[in-house]
Amino acid sequence: MAAKRGYATEGAARVYGGLKDQDRIFTNLYGKHDFGLKGALKRGDWYKTKELVLKGEDWIINEMKVSGMRGRGGAGFPSGLKWSFMGKSSPGRPRYLVINADEGEPGTCKDREIMRHDPHKLIEGCLIAGRAMLANAAYIYVRG
Repeated sequence: MAAKRGYATEGAARVYGGLKDQDRIFTNLYGKHDFGLKGALKRGDWYKTKELVLKGEDWIINEMKVSGMRGRGGAGFPSGLKWSFMGKSSPGRPRYLVINADEGEPGTCKDREIMRHDPHKLIEGCLIAGRAMLANAAYIYVRG
C-alpha cells in the first residue's frame, strides 16, 4: 500500500501578503465567473460609480492622495499627485488618459487577464481616472 504524501500547507489557510479575499480588486482574474456586464454587476463593478464621478475631479484626486496609492514604476510616484498635474496643465488643450497594457518585459502577463476576465474594472477605472484628469479620451495601449 502506497503512503499518501502530505503537504506542509495541507489543511492550513493560505495567506498572501495580508490581503483578504474581500479586499481584492480583481475578483475574476482566473475567468471562473461571467466577464460580461451581468457578472460584473454581481461582483460589485459599477457600484455607485456615477456618484463618484459626480463628486468631481478635486474630490477624486484628494481620495487618491489620501489612499497612498503609488505607481508601479521604479520611482513609485504617488498616483494622486500625478493625477493632480493633469487638470491644471494647459487649460483648453485636449488631455488623454493612456493605459499601458503592454506586456513587453519578460515574465509579465497580468494585463491580458484583467482585460480578458475583468474588463469592467478596467473601464470603470478609466472613467474615474479620466474624470479626475479632465481627459477628453482614453486609450489602452496593447502591443500586437
